[in-house]
Amino acid sequence: MNALVSDRPVRVLLVDDQHLVRSGFRVILEVEEDIEVVGEAADGERAVAMAAALRPDVVLMDVEMPVLDGLAATGRITGAGDPDGPAVLILTTFDRDDYLFAALRAGASGFLLKNGTPEDLIEAVRVVARGDGLIAPALTRRVISTFARPGAAPTGPRNEAATAELTPREREVLALVARGSSNAEIAAVLHVGEATVKTHVSRVLAKLGLRDRVQAVIFAYEHGLVRPGG
Repeated sequence: MNALVSDRPVRVLLVDDQHLVRSGFRVILEVEEDIEVVGEAADGERAVAMAAALRPDVVLMDVEMPVLDGLAATGRITGAGDPDGPAVLILTTFDRDDYLFAALRAGASGFLLKNGTPEDLIEAVRVVARGDGLIAPALTRRVISTFARPGAAPTGPRNEAATAELTPREREVLALVARGSSNAEIAAVLHVGEATVKTHVSRVLAKLGLRDRVQAVIFAYEHGLVRPGG
């Protein structure tokens, strides 16, 4: 799914249990010509049903909601097995590591706090819509630092089978992504062009069934492909 290069706006489903919050997000997003709000839901259960019915490009998801919380709803939406299914962008008031990592493991493509600016929200929607994932440097560094801190997060034994389909160069790229390197930095290390790096990253994500680079970081550490501090 690559909504931003298509001939239509990015279709967004708003999910929040507060009507005024949803209304505010709608006003912010619908000013943009390339974004269209296609629906609203006040709980996670309704969000899952509307995501299946409306097939949005992006689901803007709150965490703490009645009936079904946003993390569980995210898992159901991203776990539906639809390769063209929506990307989920978590938007919450709570800056908590447990929410952050639960959201990423549930398949969310981004995690944003509600104290950001309207410009932050608009850009985040565009980023996850084009399939890149919300990988702001601060967020990526936070994920890596959590895994790299001894005892802070589990790391499994090295799992060669997990990357059996990757070429040696793709394994190099995955390791560099897991250390937080940008495409430009990877290109400099490997002495290739950024377009080549982008192709390698896309192939790594496709072969491993990952949605974005943040999930690639988690995958690499959990499978022992990169060691804390290594």
